[in-house]
Amino acid sequence: MKRKFTLLMVFACLISNAQNITDVLRYSTENIQGTGRFQGLSGAFGALGGDLSALNVNPAGSAVFNNGQFSVSASNYYRNNKANYFNSTSSSDINSLEINQLGVVFVFNNTNPNTDWKKVSLALNYDLVQNYDDDVFISGTSNQGIDNYFLNFAQGVPFGPLLIQDGEFIEEAYLDIGSSLGFVDQQAFLGYYGGIIDPVDENDNNTAYISNAQYSTVNQRYFKSTSGYNSKFTVNLATQYQDNLYFGASLNFHNVFYNQLTTLRESGYDSDSEIQLTTFDNLLRTEGAGFSLSLGGIAKLNENVRIGGSYQSPTWYRLTDDTAQRISSDLADSDIGFINFNIVNLFERYTIKTPAKVTGSLAIIFGKDGLLSFDYSYQDMSQAELRPTNDPAFQSENAFISNALGGVSSFRLGGEYRIDQVSLRAGYRYEQSPYKNGFTVGDLNGYSAGLGYNFGVSRLDLAYNKSEQDIDQQLYSTGLNTPAAINNRNSNITLGYTLNF
Repeated sequence: MKRKFTLLMVFACLISNAQNITDVLRYSTENIQGTGRFQGLSGAFGALGGDLSALNVNPAGSAVFNNGQFSVSASNYYRNNKANYFNSTSSSDINSLEINQLGVVFVFNNTNPNTDWKKVSLALNYDLVQNYDDDVFISGTSNQGIDNYFLNFAQGVPFGPLLIQDGEFIEEAYLDIGSSLGFVDQQAFLGYYGGIIDPVDENDNNTAYISNAQYSTVNQRYFKSTSGYNSKFTVNLATQYQDNLYFGASLNFHNVFYNQLTTLRESGYDSDSEIQLTTFDNLLRTEGAGFSLSLGGIAKLNENVRIGGSYQSPTWYRLTDDTAQRISSDLADSDIGFINFNIVNLFERYTIKTPAKVTGSLAIIFGKDGLLSFDYSYQDMSQAELRPTNDPAFQSENAFISNALGGVSSFRLGGEYRIDQVSLRAGYRYEQSPYKNGFTVGDLNGYSAGLGYNFGVSRLDLAYNKSEQDIDQQLYSTGLNTPAAINNRNSNITLGYTLNF
């Protein structure tokens, strides 16, 4: 039967496999972002201020400005992933270019000599918190085939409700099962009509399934491509009290877009297996917005020493996911091609709450010759959660998050040395693994270097920073239990322009 569909949508229930710990970590992590000067010092600006991107660490920083300032920065991002999977090594990399920072600060000096409040600053700033453009390629000979994924979902699912009804199209049945029965039954349906699994008994009450694939090992080629961003627009107000105290507050508005495509191509089955080739594609799109607020203060202890402290509230993200799938095998139903990326599961809106963060900072100023700056931050990732918390699937996932994740300590160290109009910069940052086991996602180490030239009323800044982190990545949430060991290396070159007015 011939038909055309451009788009089908269903409002699926939240009891699914779409939102989990991976999503929570994705939106809880911030990369080094901002101006060239900020990046050159690895973001160690909590007690310094005087830079628009320093508002991300301490909102009191805008009160340090003596005049208005405008800045814009662009970065070239480079990512390289080396994956080891069943003793096979593969590599992938990607480049992207983005305007990653744009902002302005206005300074209003108080002309009243009878008050201790010296000035007020108003800052508006855009920063790219995360650039999600990335490619991961994993290849190897595994003893765990994609049939295990479908079997894990199908076992215990009654066979009768999976069958296509008279007059019903296969894509309509796929969507209806996802909406009425949930993600688990939908995957069982896809595995059956994709030819990967069969019921042990074809009566309606059957709940046991077997694989149609025969193998001792299979060749797997897995590709994950992601794109998108998490951006933050900050509205900041700060003030200076007497000569040595600065206070500030910021409202932060996030905008999120995330796109992920995964493709698995599996071959190398036994010669007598009825299945010789399987392909399985999954598409995820996430859109939404978030909000947080931050408070901070900076104190000059003397001409050389400054200390700072700040609090960043939890960030509340309101997100919507939609997913689409494709599957093909030698035994697939003849109509399986109608289940494609035009057939979309649209999930109800949900919330991710990322934990609050506190930061303490110390800076030593060597007059006009240079400075050293240090920031320490702490964030308890076990407090992250998916909402609504009364959803049974979210309750289970939140319990898992609480048990799997722990406190994250991070520190940043930066230095600057000035020679006339030239500034030389360098920095180091460390971020502890969010996992209690320390290896599902490893510790992050990063380095930076930078150069600035001051023209008087304007300045050019160039920075390079690099970070490295080891990650254990499972291809799917169930069935293929052996993860690929991925060494992830990120680097970016940033050029920024600053104008004083």
